[in-house]
Amino acid sequence: MCVNCENEGIGRRDLMRFAAAGVVALGLGGMSGQARAAEGAPTALSPADALAALKSGNERFVSKPELCSIDLAKSRSAVADHQAPWATIVSCADSRVPPELIFGGHGVGELFISRDAGNLINVDSLGTVEYGAAVLGSPLVVILAHTACGAVKAACDVVTKNATYPGVIGRMIAPIVPAALAVRDQPGDFVDNAAKESAKRTAQFLPAVSPLMADLTKAGKVKTVAAIYDLETGVVTFLD
Repeated sequence: MCVNCENEGIGRRDLMRFAAAGVVALGLGGMSGQARAAEGAPTALSPADALAALKSGNERFVSKPELCSIDLAKSRSAVADHQAPWATIVSCADSRVPPELIFGGHGVGELFISRDAGNLINVDSLGTVEYGAAVLGSPLVVILAHTACGAVKAACDVVTKNATYPGVIGRMIAPIVPAALAVRDQPGDFVDNAAKESAKRTAQFLPAVSPLMADLTKAGKVKTVAAIYDLETGVVTFLD
């Protein structure tokens, strides 16, 4: 539908403009070692190490959830003056998808998280991802979708039923519509297929819209991946 194409174009142009403005406003483009040092030492984990830690944490969550226990008082005290998160998660706001729990019961100071309906990248989440990577030294970004996502279903209903929504909900889900269009004829669950496609597109789109993230990616300091969480099984599948 032409209206969806128009919405997609507006969203991408706006995001490009927001991204450029965000880099300038935060002064991250020319960040010095001293500026980073003011936050303290970043994590020593590589992107591969961080990804392995998330995978093993999710396996623990699924197989032995009773072991997902942490000393919150101790960890709170340890990070009161400094944070060095080792992974950034862009997650859906869905109440059933708490990243700290599904990746193995992590405590405060470990994961840097941005949440919105549909796990989308907008000016706020883009700035959050950039801050996590460039200032805090987080080496991994995960775009985390989930099964039976309401925001994705709404976008799918736009495609199949020409659905409309009140307020700014329609504008919010507009970036998901192209992903839904791309998979509408694929076998399997339409909503889950669209959620996977949207997450993969967002992960691929991130370095393209953010020169800062592109530079960090080229330098091997940051890796961006897409994943989907199954609400029924608890399993996180990383999408290659």
